[in-house]
Formats: sequence, structure tokens, C-alpha cells
Amino acid sequence: MANLLENIDYPSDLKKIKEKDLPKVCAELRELIIREASCNPGHFGASMGVVELTVALHYVYNTPYDKLIWDVGHQAYSHKILTGRRNQFHTNRRYKGISGFPKRSESEYDAFGVGHSSTSISAALGISIAAELNGEKNRKVIAVIGDGSMTGGMAFEGLNNAGDTNADILVILNDNNMSIDPNVGSLSRYFVGMQTSKAYNRLRSGVWKILKHFRKVGRKTISLIQKHQQAVKSMVFGDSNLFEALGFRYFGPVDGHDVVALTRIFNDLKEIPGPKLLHVLTKKGKGFTPAENDATKWHAPGKFDAVTGEIYNDPDTLPKAPKYQVVFGKTLLELARINKNIVGVTPAMPSGCSMNIMMEEMPERAFDVGIAEPHAVTFAAGMAVSGKLPFVNIYSSFMQRSYDQIIHDVALQKLNVVFCLDRSGLVGADGATHHGVFDLSFMRNIPNMTVSAPMDELELRNLMFTAQLPDKGPFSIRYPRGIGIHKEWETKFTEIPVGRGRKIAEGEDVVILSIGHPGNFVIEARKILASENISVAHFDMRFLKPIDTEILEEAATRFDHIITVEDGMIDGGFGSAVLEYFSTRGWKKSVVRLGIPDRFVEQGTQQELYRECGFDVEGICKAVRKILIGKCENVKM
Repeated sequence: MANLLENIDYPSDLKKIKEKDLPKVCAELRELIIREASCNPGHFGASMGVVELTVALHYVYNTPYDKLIWDVGHQAYSHKILTGRRNQFHTNRRYKGISGFPKRSESEYDAFGVGHSSTSISAALGISIAAELNGEKNRKVIAVIGDGSMTGGMAFEGLNNAGDTNADILVILNDNNMSIDPNVGSLSRYFVGMQTSKAYNRLRSGVWKILKHFRKVGRKTISLIQKHQQAVKSMVFGDSNLFEALGFRYFGPVDGHDVVALTRIFNDLKEIPGPKLLHVLTKKGKGFTPAENDATKWHAPGKFDAVTGEIYNDPDTLPKAPKYQVVFGKTLLELARINKNIVGVTPAMPSGCSMNIMMEEMPERAFDVGIAEPHAVTFAAGMAVSGKLPFVNIYSSFMQRSYDQIIHDVALQKLNVVFCLDRSGLVGADGATHHGVFDLSFMRNIPNMTVSAPMDELELRNLMFTAQLPDKGPFSIRYPRGIGIHKEWETKFTEIPVGRGRKIAEGEDVVILSIGHPGNFVIEARKILASENISVAHFDMRFLKPIDTEILEEAATRFDHIITVEDGMIDGGFGSAVLEYFSTRGWKKSVVRLGIPDRFVEQGTQQELYRECGFDVEGICKAVRKILIGKCENVKM
């Protein structure tokens, strides 16, 4: 049989395929995802798990008129391939290529832009209510949300609101018992209980035998089922199950890998008005045995052999400096052995942030709270008022979800909570939704908060040590995604005086003040500039708040030209803090600020994005040369 996928550019082409041939379309989609993801890394396991679901949705529903909302977007690769981007899929997550997540500016089929979890139900409800207000009575709205994302409080806010309306929305609960790591908490146990209940599954079989005849027997049967399903299910579950208690009609669980059955179910559900929830069981990594066997490792594995499943860039096999996250994880365990009050908290990212290292040795002192960043912060605050010292590890871009809790529940009460902001700065291929570029700006505005950024992994260790010392209060430490620079990093701890930077190098022509990882770019730039007889002084500030005013005084006294370098937003960040201090002193100095401009930066490698934003090694050299034109000999532009 010919390759069916080659003739499918849009869902209108998919609808021409015979129902019996849909499994072949699914097989070809998986082959394409495996082939491309093996050499162009991305979020692999989640997309492999929803191939049949994606095909069935586009086969039945009238997209893009009917709105399909993906939660997080990790699972949207099949969706992108079927909606006009098959020939561009090789550019997925690459610089100037298509985004790894649904993005409204990219396609009319991407009904809502996403990158973080638990938003799909709220967005779907808003779209559905707006459709009703616009007189679009026939528009269907579908939200696809994973069981991991259901641990996020916003998902329950959406369910609670939607269940109290007549909105014609379908929520598909994609249940694979995983987010990135295995799901935790009572909700996960509840889903497992629903799946394994013998009484419920007998009921489910009977209900679906009736449902499959909907189109044959018409609306009278539909009305009958709607009228009596609540009473029948109540005999099994008591008053109702969780979703029905929230006002949804609940159906399932059903096999999420039977594409033909799914198309028939969706055709039936189209006829049922109001809020509905279909519970679909899938397997993350479906169709690729290594991914099925280790869903955590294959969430985003990097490059791999499409046949054998060997992961080429597995960090466990590479003899290089460790990732910052590994330094964090091992240092946290080391400190926890010393300080019995230290506890660890992460919102569903134990392996991503390496808190799993502490969890293995001290499971009673390390907590995965699910995808619930605001809860994670206030949970930590509760432990802090009871004498514990929480290290809360949240990716920088996810920390934004906890801003109110940081202010009210931690900083206002001057609690000893250490915020470790992994993946700060430009993270690379995940793009605009995941760049951790706002934390310097929003953390420095909070009273009582110490804001720090290590230049390397040795400084990370020492800042973590400093933060757990008595009476340090709220303490933020941000560090980048990626590999460090030191193979030998497990050194003795040294306390860093809060608010004190350090001099990296002397110079005469211009001074550069850096904060965080970009200080390493300055070191390389100085070497290039030295070959041009340009002498550059360099200070690593280490702290944005409190800022080292002695360094600022020295810089302003000795130099007319000052360059600041940061991998955060220029507006409101480190460079702004320097300008603010100079302004209060009445100093009129030439300050060139390098960092993230006032716009959202798209995907690419970190190096490509550093260059685009102008603070890579060459960007720093250019800034220095521009300042010194006519003042130094042999200046090269």
C-alpha cells in the first residue's frame, strides 16, 4: 500500500482516508516522529502516546472551526504534522523553524498557545462561552489534558467553573500515569482506582455498547442515556465520581490506542451537549519499546538511534563537567546530611532538577507535590514556620506561577525558604514559553528577598551553603540549563558574604559588570580584546539584591564607560539596578546594558540565541570596541 501520510497535508485530506486505514496512518506518523526526533531532539514520549487520539480527533471534528486545545503541548507533534507542517517538521524546535509547542501565530489549527500545564480547560471554556455569545451554536471545543497536568490547581479551577455552565466542551483526560516523572498524590491513586474497579468497568462496557448505537437509534436513545446514566453510576460509585460531582458527564476509561473505536466514540460524543469528560488510557512512548519501558528518560531524550534506541548524548556516558542540575542535586543531599532541618520541594520535576538524588537517600525529607507551583511555595512556607529550611527547586519560567505566594507567604513573613531557579536565562529549543528571563526583574522587586546568580557550579555550591546558614531569610539562586565548566567541582564549602561581588580581572580601558553564567562569556571576550591591546576590568557581581555598592563606587570612580551583562530582561534587571544606583548618586556615566531585549525570544540553540540578543562573546567584544573607537589603537570592528 502507498504511503498514506504523503497525501495528507491537512485534516481535510485525512477525512478522505477510509476508517479501516487509519491504523496505517498512525503507524506512518510514528515512523516520521521517530525518524525526525532521533536526529532533531524534542519531546518524544508524550507525542508517541497520543498518535491515535490525534488522528481520531482531526478525523471526526471540523478543525480549525472546531477548536482543539492541547495542554502543555508536549504531545502535539502528530497534530502539527497533520495540520500543514509535515514538510516543515524537520525544523521543529530549531532556530527560525516551527515551535515545539502549539503557537497561534504559526497555524490557525493551533487554537491556543501553550507551554506550561493545566491551562487547557480554562482556555477551552473561554472559547466555548465566546462562541455561544457570538452565535456560533455548532462550534465544538475540545481540551486534551494529561493526568499529570490535572495535579495543577488551575485545572480544577477550570473544571469547577465549566461544570457550572452549559458550555459544549469535551475534556479528554489523557491518562498515562505520567507527567515527566511518575505521577504522585491522591488524584493519581484515584485514577488508578477508577481504571481497576471491576464494577465500574462492567458498567463502562455496558454504557459503550449502547453509545455505539447512538447514530442508529437517534436522539431518543441519547436522551435516555443522559437521563439515567447518573442514577446507574451512582449505584456503583455512591453519589458520583469526582468529575460528575463537578458537573461533567463522565465517560470511560477507553483504550486510547484503538483509533477506529475512538473515531466512533467522538462521533457519539458530538451529539451530547454540555460539559463532558472522556477518560482515555494511553501509554507514553507507545510504538517505540525503549520509550515505553522508561518514560521518564524518553520524555525528551536528545539524539538517539532510531532502530536500537541508543541515546547518543546520554549525560551518564559523557566524560565532561556535570550539568548544573546535577551539581544542585548532589549539593542539596550533601547539605541535608549536615543540616537536619533542610527539606526539598519540587513541583513534579524530581529528575529534571535532580532532586531525585536526595529522594533516593532521604525520601521522608524530599517532596514531589505534583504540577502545583503555587502550592509548592506555600507548602514550603508552612514547613519554614515550623523550623524547617526548604529548598524549593522550580524552573525559572515555572516560578512565575508562584509570584503571589513568594510575596505573601514567604517574603512578607521573612521566612527562610531557598528558591533554586533552574533553567534560568535562555534555555534553547523550548523557546519563548520556557526561557527563564524574568526572574531577576521580578525577584529584585520583593522586599526581604536576596537575589543571587552564580557564575559557575562552584559558586552555585557556595551560594547554596550560604543560603542555609541561620537567619538568611528568603533567598533566590538562579542558574542556567546546561553543562558547567569544572570537572572537579566537589570542593569544600565557603560562605559568600551576602551582597558582595568579586573582582575577576583588572583593566584600564573599560569595566564590565556581569551577573551569573554570562560572566564566562566576559572571560573569553577579554582574551580576544587583550590581543587587540584593549584592557578590560571585570567584576562578577554575584548578587543583584543587595547589590555590591562598593564595586559600583569603584567602577564609577575609575571608568567613564561601564558595560553590564546579564541573561535576563534588560528592563528592570541587573543593568537597570546599576543605572538606578548611579542616578541616586547623581552620576552621569555611560552604561551599555547587554541582555534580553524587550520582546519574547523564540527557539534555537542557546548559542544562537545568545548571539541574537547580543551578549555572546562576540557581542561583548563589539560593545567594547564601539565604546573605544578612536581611543585605542588596533581596535577591530
